[in-house]
Amino acid sequence: MTRLASTLVRRARTSTALWIPIIWLFIAGSRPVSLWLHLQVIGNAADAQLEGSPVDRNIFTFLVVAAIAVLIARRRKLMTLLVANWPLLLFLVYCGFSIFWSDFPDVAFKRWIRAVGDVSMVLVVLTDPLPGAAVEQFLSRVGYFILPLSILSDLGRGAYGREYRFGLTTNKNMFGAISMVLGLTALWRFLVILRSAHRKGGRRRARMQLLLFGVLIGMALVCIWGANSATSAACFLLGTLVLIATHRWSLFRRPTVLHVMVVSVVFLAIYATIINPNFGIVSTLGKDPTLTGRTDVWQAVIRLNPSRWVGAGFESFWLGDRLKEMWSIFVWQPNEAHDGYIEMYLNLGWIGLALFGLVMIVGYSRIVRGVRDDRDFGSLRLAFFVVAVVYNLTEAGFRIFNPVYIVFLLSLMMPRRLYHEKITPRPAVVASSVDSPVVLA
Repeated sequence: MTRLASTLVRRARTSTALWIPIIWLFIAGSRPVSLWLHLQVIGNAADAQLEGSPVDRNIFTFLVVAAIAVLIARRRKLMTLLVANWPLLLFLVYCGFSIFWSDFPDVAFKRWIRAVGDVSMVLVVLTDPLPGAAVEQFLSRVGYFILPLSILSDLGRGAYGREYRFGLTTNKNMFGAISMVLGLTALWRFLVILRSAHRKGGRRRARMQLLLFGVLIGMALVCIWGANSATSAACFLLGTLVLIATHRWSLFRRPTVLHVMVVSVVFLAIYATIINPNFGIVSTLGKDPTLTGRTDVWQAVIRLNPSRWVGAGFESFWLGDRLKEMWSIFVWQPNEAHDGYIEMYLNLGWIGLALFGLVMIVGYSRIVRGVRDDRDFGSLRLAFFVVAVVYNLTEAGFRIFNPVYIVFLLSLMMPRRLYHEKITPRPAVVASSVDSPVVLA
């Protein structure tokens, strides 16, 4: 069994610390540990939003502390990445300051620590001695677990079909989101391996790897189909087009063409979902012009925002009386705005939106340069970025501990030339170029 696994996936010896962000992403893409253990929070649902679970809190705290300890040991690489990502740090500091005007500062502080955890996990991946292999394994290993287990879990609930299934998660939207992220990862690995398959002596191993990631792509499609999440399905299709275009054809790696493609795609998404829902795309995806009640939620929550400029405080809007009022209006009890930009406006106001806009602009400019310099990781970064921008038009994906937000951070913070860094390989490891995978001796 060990030899078979070694044949399917030749893993570089990344650090053991990589398991910290892998566990973090696995929990984010499935369900909290308290739900795995069937532990319930005493009180009604609104109180549960406020109190949270001490089990989950302790586990998250342990993972964050462990990640920070790893980063302290890697402080030289860490400082380089932090300086390069100063807009993100500025935004994170503002989020911390917003705790002071939150009605629930203790809850906001706990959630801010988790936001620091999201960034820390990405930094642990990118400061690994073999950062390219670390990115691959960080995303792929989670897929090895979540995708097959989700299908088996849903099969255990009855015949599989296109309905509201949720796999290892707790709702269909999260199931669709994690399936979309892991499906795009598998497709990316498939394209990279396919391009390098012609190299002498690596064809047999390449066929085994192509089979592995082909199966994972199929599993992801089954999960997205079963979740019946129109947003995730549309974003997976969009990410697929971006990946294939930028990875296969040099024309789409030119900055001017990239800008035209990205702007066109984002504008079409905004026009079809917000400006003119009757355009036809929304109905094709099985949504009504209100986006299944989302537009009604948007109108209601904007009215309840306590401050246009600074919002309710970091992750504080959906708490207390505001949450109870929203639940009195909508019987399906929403706990998010179903729009990442409105969600940020509610919590952080126009100032927070402006700072996050700066993060996106600076990050996008670095991603475009990265696509030109490194087609493999550059295409993945652009796909995750574009998918996150579009996904958040109808879902609140720019939130702590959300898989879409985590890979969005990964796309922003990833260096332009990930595999071209000077790496000292460990014994029995050969760190190869972008065009060939890392192999064990």
